[in-house]
Amino acid sequence: MTSTPLAPAPFDHRMAVFGADDEFVAAALPFLVEGLGAPGEPPPVAIAAPDKLDLLRDALGAAAKDIVLIPHTEWYTGSAANAVAQSAGYLAAHAGPGGRIHLLMEPVWNGRAGRSVRESTEWLRYEALANLLFAPMATTALCAYDIRTAGPAIAEAARRAHPDTAVYEDPFRLTAELDAAPLPLPPAGAELLVRPSADAVRRKAVARGLAPADAELFTEAVTAAAAALGAITGALMWGQAPACVCELRTSRRVEDPLAGFVPPPVPELEPDQGLWFTRQVCAYVDVRDDAAGTTVRLQYG
Repeated sequence: MTSTPLAPAPFDHRMAVFGADDEFVAAALPFLVEGLGAPGEPPPVAIAAPDKLDLLRDALGAAAKDIVLIPHTEWYTGSAANAVAQSAGYLAAHAGPGGRIHLLMEPVWNGRAGRSVRESTEWLRYEALANLLFAPMATTALCAYDIRTAGPAIAEAARRAHPDTAVYEDPFRLTAELDAAPLPLPPAGAELLVRPSADAVRRKAVARGLAPADAELFTEAVTAAAAALGAITGALMWGQAPACVCELRTSRRVEDPLAGFVPPPVPELEPDQGLWFTRQVCAYVDVRDDAAGTTVRLQYG
């Protein structure tokens, strides 16, 4: 008897908000047990703070050996774009047919995620775009929001990015709202780059305090973005290490909110995929369209 391939299911993006250890276990345990019983799936994964992983070990008992437990500091190591890459890579390597797997995911709220209004905005963008990026996958994700570390305001905002809440909003509308906020004006001391060539960017990055290896990486990020954007009509640089900034201006409009977030199908990037590399390298990549074109602002650290 031959088995019938499992049909892909939509991405199931859930949210759990809690303020105590027993509330976390009450939300996490049924989810993981659900994953253990899902046909055609590999073991469910819990990505959380080490103390919460200990709670799960105690609650699961002997069944803990059937769960993959990953400290969240090993998963969330940088920007929101890095989290996209980590998730996509894990699904490609470990998920079942069609991306089937259960993932319990708690960001590192005392690290980069949520440490500032700027970072909280980037995290909300990531949560919204996940609904588009992973839509074809049969993945089931439960995002864990501990209000003791994330704070109630972040948890409340994140409800807008989770389809299982009453305040869920269309990802395109939500990201458009985030991008409606104008960027701060460049400082008076910003340097004009006649051409954002690799040599010019590298030289100015070193002059602004970046170590040679960091300056090289930042230069590659800038030139990759410039190649993806096409004809650059203007460029500025400012800031001191580690927060060096380069702003590129193009007459082309970048209207896709997923630009630079979609993992490339092969390691060798095509020119139009340069923003993916840029987002992996830079702490922030801000894209703002207007009637005359697009401004892309890259901050290294």
